[in-house]
Amino acid sequence: MSRDRFEQYRRAEGPLPSTNRIWPLYGAGFENLGVDKKPIEVPMPQYGPDELLVRHDACGHCFSDIKVIQAGQAHPRIYRDMKADPIVLGHEVSLTVVAVGDNLKNEYKVGDRFIVQADIFVNGVGYAYGYEIQGGLSEYTVIDQRVLNGDHGNYLIPVKPDTGYAEAALTEPWACVIAAYQLRYRTMIRPKGTLWIIGTDLADHLNTAQLTISEGFDSRAHPAKLMLTNVPTPFDTWLRSRAAEFGIEVVDVPELPDPATVETDDSPVSPAEVSGSGPGVDDIVVLGADPDVIERVSPNLASYGILAIIDNRPMGRPVALDVGRVHYNRWVNIGGTGTDIAKVYSETPVRSTLKLGGSAWFVGAGGPMGRMHVQRAIQSADRPGTIVCTDISDDRLADLCTSFSTEAASMGIEFICLNPMNKEVYEAEMARFRKSGFDDIVVLAPVPALIADSATYLAPKGVMNIFAGVARGKHAMVDLSSAYLSQTRIIGHSASTIENMTFMLQQTESGQLSPNRSVAAIGSLEAAWDGLQAVAQTTFAGKIVIYPQLQPLPLTGIEDLREVLPSVYAKMRNGTEWTNEAEAELLRLLAK
Repeated sequence: MSRDRFEQYRRAEGPLPSTNRIWPLYGAGFENLGVDKKPIEVPMPQYGPDELLVRHDACGHCFSDIKVIQAGQAHPRIYRDMKADPIVLGHEVSLTVVAVGDNLKNEYKVGDRFIVQADIFVNGVGYAYGYEIQGGLSEYTVIDQRVLNGDHGNYLIPVKPDTGYAEAALTEPWACVIAAYQLRYRTMIRPKGTLWIIGTDLADHLNTAQLTISEGFDSRAHPAKLMLTNVPTPFDTWLRSRAAEFGIEVVDVPELPDPATVETDDSPVSPAEVSGSGPGVDDIVVLGADPDVIERVSPNLASYGILAIIDNRPMGRPVALDVGRVHYNRWVNIGGTGTDIAKVYSETPVRSTLKLGGSAWFVGAGGPMGRMHVQRAIQSADRPGTIVCTDISDDRLADLCTSFSTEAASMGIEFICLNPMNKEVYEAEMARFRKSGFDDIVVLAPVPALIADSATYLAPKGVMNIFAGVARGKHAMVDLSSAYLSQTRIIGHSASTIENMTFMLQQTESGQLSPNRSVAAIGSLEAAWDGLQAVAQTTFAGKIVIYPQLQPLPLTGIEDLREVLPSVYAKMRNGTEWTNEAEAELLRLLAK
């Protein structure tokens, strides 16, 4: 393809084909992906006056795609009979408008470029891109009003003309990483929410006569509903008096109910749940650190719910913490030793940024998302002084060290890579952190036992972020004593917002962060089956990017382009990093 034709491709001026190729998924299992491990050809989609016809330019593979392949229509984001009406995966996409419906011609034009915030909601119902809405493992698709006019407005985010296709597509996973450090948690009881206060048999040693709530339970802000269980008499009397004064509904709960039924899925939190209007209790305050009580009542927390523990003695045993709900529903446990419950919320706000100059541990750092976290930690303003990366793959660790150790050193960061399977070296190196603890721990492996062990390394006021998607209902045995004695926090994160995507795209287009450094392998649409297999088998340390508009190109590690496409390889950085120039050469050679 000539340079002029490459520019023509960017402007989307070429004639459109009469057919479209897609990778349909008909049910659970790789045997149901495509036909004979190949995409299929279907008629070109038709668009209406309020719709756009778009071309998919690049699509990143994600482990979330593997979850859909494994679950089929049992996946919580799939609502239809996949055998009769298959889905098309691919939510990490960059796209170009190739045709515009009559009613949209004042807003869009051919050649406009966008990325998509995949978690699309319409009237509270999820229609995620690459799940219910046809995704990027196709050449073309129609963008309808679900995307253009959903609950959060327009889910398309404009991309500058000279931004790379791969780096734009990888905005989505990178935005999830960025969002993990922009999380916000309440510093008071939820106004107009539901507050449940529970006294336990272990509260006898507390100064319950002095218990109070100085803020968030007054005329300016207060819950709409107050639930009371076995609350010590002086505090109970004070609460009821204030409730009467402020018109708060009071409900007596003489006995603890059975734990709420917990779904074991990874469906997104809906806008109603984010706003606090979803089901469940917004705030649970437990007086006396009774693990049995905490385990029994915590399943009743709403999304974004807070459980506060008031005590000054260690717990008798670890608590079975639903780490899936911490991740997907943003539950958090806080606590304190004083008598003012309001200060338990406000005096040690939940921190999601890394501690500047502190110590950070990335657990399972060798995979694609782990590498993004490490790169972001090195290049961010809140960079740690020490970064420890652990992974059970020596090859991944070696690649991680090669990619980032020199850069980390230039920033004055101590950079350590360890394999837990090499027990003697691992235990010797981790001994000092066992004593001092980590200020930040980011867990990138969805293993409850690993989460439980990592939590024991938290320093006072340290924060663990459960980034890996552990299913709801999965528990880790965690000593929550540190939540109220040392002010540690265990938080979690899933997905991103339009704002996160926009911010990350700005970081990319300003040159502050480079998603291209995450690219490990590329291929044409024909390579998608092999690419998804490679994700499932963790073949590559970085991201796999599919270019749907290419002539056939097998799945190829970017360093192997030296032999396969030498002119593309020549435009990479240091022979190891994907660049926009390499991508442009790829499209000149192979774009249809």
